[in-house]
Amino acid sequence: MDDHEFRTRADAALDDLARRLAAAGDEHGFESDFNAGALTIEFDEPPAKFVVSTNAPVKQIWVSAHFRSFKLDWDPAKGAFVTPNGQTLTEMISDAVSQQMGESVTL
Repeated sequence: MDDHEFRTRADAALDDLARRLAAAGDEHGFESDFNAGALTIEFDEPPAKFVVSTNAPVKQIWVSAHFRSFKLDWDPAKGAFVTPNGQTLTEMISDAVSQQMGESVTL
């Protein structure tokens, strides 16, 4: 995948995730903001902040959540950025948000 293709796919993935998070945040009481290529998710109780951003030189999406770092690569078969265990970006963030909220949050 070349740089342009990565940027197009990463931007689409983050735009989609930002829309899903905005809807879920209204329902579940957390905040999300997509600005300058970085998506942040903030929680009041218990306090936490997750960050989702691109790393263009290695063509990955990086996630910082629960004091851990996750690196997602493009999977052509799934048509999505995925974790090493095969979770899509949306599935991974849905699980992380659910864990933080202590309730099931579907994105």
